[in-house]
Parts: sequence; structure tokens; C-alpha cells
Amino acid sequence: MPDTLFYCPDISRHPQLPIQESQHCVKVLRMREGDKLTVTDGQGFFYECLLAEAHPKHCSVHIQHRISIARNRDFLLQVAFAPTKQMERNEWFVEKAVEIGIDRFIPLLSNYSERRDLKKERLEKIAVSAMKQSQQAFLPGIEEMVQFVKFVTRPFEGRKFIAHCYNLPKKPLAQTYRKGENALILIGPEGDFSEEEIHSAIANGFEPVSLGETRLRTETACLVATHTIHIINNQI
Repeated sequence: MPDTLFYCPDISRHPQLPIQESQHCVKVLRMREGDKLTVTDGQGFFYECLLAEAHPKHCSVHIQHRISIARNRDFLLQVAFAPTKQMERNEWFVEKAVEIGIDRFIPLLSNYSERRDLKKERLEKIAVSAMKQSQQAFLPGIEEMVQFVKFVTRPFEGRKFIAHCYNLPKKPLAQTYRKGENALILIGPEGDFSEEEIHSAIANGFEPVSLGETRLRTETACLVATHTIHIINNQI
């Protein structure tokens, strides 16, 4: 694997690095024409390239080989979460979850949400950086914020869970999820989901679960859920 991985989503049609990647290539790494570099499109491919033009705003490359990268897991994982008021906490979760392995983030607008809007561009930059740092070929999707009442009616091929802190019937996620299953997990805001939302989710096929005996911050709960799914799937 290369020491540095570059990201260019449209490299197969336009073999030219985006401006931020070009600046890093030329200004930071001081690469020159003829140097070798590896690029991913975030869609499952690595491209072994030669640097054709070392320009700080638009590095062009010659593609020598395209390598298909197999997914290193056989399950899908999506987390729908109510973003916290402090944006850096949302960014922390996205960064760590990409490193661990996730397929999609869905920001939710629920009854008790502290943050009522979200510009996903910043989270996308965090996700790209984490993908490159962990040398992966798949970039997780990040959706626009969606209302809880609309999201819970969406179809999903797999197990659907809603984590909450109410004294209502629920099972530990680690004891109910089974290895190899696709999983969609709902995580609420700091004030949790409302009881009405929990009952609505259950009515739409979501299974109520707990993530432990202590009350967790939203971003911590998101990461615990993500890691729990991976731990179960890594068991021999």
C-alpha cells in the first residue's frame, strides 16, 4: 500500500486531481513529474498513476493500472443519528466510523434535536480524509438531513434497530444482532428520542436496543454501535 493515497472521484474520465489534492501533492509532498502515486475514486478502485503535470491547482496523471478492491466485509452498516449542537463532535464520529468501516451516514431531525440543520460538505471532507488515512477504496455516503418521521418508513434490507435510554422493553445490541446481517441503527439526540418516535420506529420494524448500562453522549453511542457490529462480525 502507498504511504499517501489521493482521492479523485472522477479519475476514470478526467485524470486530474482536485485542487486540494493537487496542493497536497505539489506543495506538501513536493512531488514532481514522473513520480508514482496511487489514487482512489472512493467507489472500490485504486489507480496506479504517474504524475504528468505537477501543478498546485490541477495535477494531471497518467493511469497505468486500475485495481479493483474487494470489500473486506460481507455486511452493510448504516447509522442514522441526530447530530449534536457542537459540530466537532459530529465530525469526530464520522472520522472514527469511516476508519472502522461504515457504508452510510444519515443525519436525522427528531423532536428533541439540538441541531436543526446540517451542511454535509464539512462531514464529507472529514470522511474523505479518514478514508485516505485508513487506505480504503470505498467512501461512505452522507445524506442530507431528513425528518425522523419520514426516515423510519423507508425500506431497508436487513435488521433495523433503535437505541434509547427509556425504561421500556429492549435487548442489548450485542446480544440480538447476528454476524453477517445488514444493520441500520438509529441514535437519538442528547435528550434522546421521544417516546412517540420510539413507538413509531417499532411500528415500522425497528427493534429497541440498549448499548450498555451507562448513558452515552450521542457521538459515543454512534461509535459504540458501529464498533459492536464490527466486533460481532470479526468473531471466529
